[in-house]
Amino acid sequence: MDFASLAALPDDRMDVLVGALLIAKDEYPALDIPSESSRLDEIAAPLGRLDGLDAAEQASTLAERLFGECGFRGNAEDYYDPRNSFLNDVLDRRLGIPITLSLVYTEVARRAGVPANGVSFPGHFLVRIETVSGEPLMIDPFGGGRVVGRGTLDSLIERGRERARTKRSLVAAASPRTILSRMLVNLKGVYASRGELSRLLVVISRLLELSPDSAGELRDRGLVAMRLGATRVAESDLRRYVELFPNASDSEEMRRIVGRLEVGASSLN
Repeated sequence: MDFASLAALPDDRMDVLVGALLIAKDEYPALDIPSESSRLDEIAAPLGRLDGLDAAEQASTLAERLFGECGFRGNAEDYYDPRNSFLNDVLDRRLGIPITLSLVYTEVARRAGVPANGVSFPGHFLVRIETVSGEPLMIDPFGGGRVVGRGTLDSLIERGRERARTKRSLVAAASPRTILSRMLVNLKGVYASRGELSRLLVVISRLLELSPDSAGELRDRGLVAMRLGATRVAESDLRRYVELFPNASDSEEMRRIVGRLEVGASSLN
């Protein structure tokens, strides 16, 4: 399966692990997805089944396995290294950012019978372990699998410049589409800051496969394509942008760019 085919699936049929590995496959074309998936099986195997434990014991056991025995940790020293976003590199190096470490955590937890889900928390991806009481136990894989209390959640929101206190919606389980989009947005920021336009174009294209009518991604891909000399892609994306979002604050500027691209294309005919 390629990424476009996966992105076309409804969320309930989308395998987030496969999606994450397909993102890595853009950088590593020879990547073998079943082999990478089996590495998570091997990490989880010594845990056996943890579903007989309560959530706190599950979290403690997972933390010891992943961040103790296996040595996974957050790469605070080089947070914006793109390898932190490629799951195969994370498994190789035992280094990652919150979202990729959370994906490792949830995949290992699932194999051990623990009901864990990623949480697209503002500014810092987390994991929730479901409990009998209905109040999830919140985990920070970037912080070594520590349990996160309500006060820490509130401080994370404030650090992310959110005005509201912690809301239930902020700790809801993230959909596969949301997780993959957030992984790609992280990579987009890395490649944009490095001026790696060819890689940036691929990442934005993946985001558009997940959300075809995303205003910002249509505009951004058009502008990147223009800088790369892919004028037909640029004209198509920017034209669609102004058609879908005629009242956007930059729509007039984008119309002018489309006009210039049209003139340039006609001069080549």
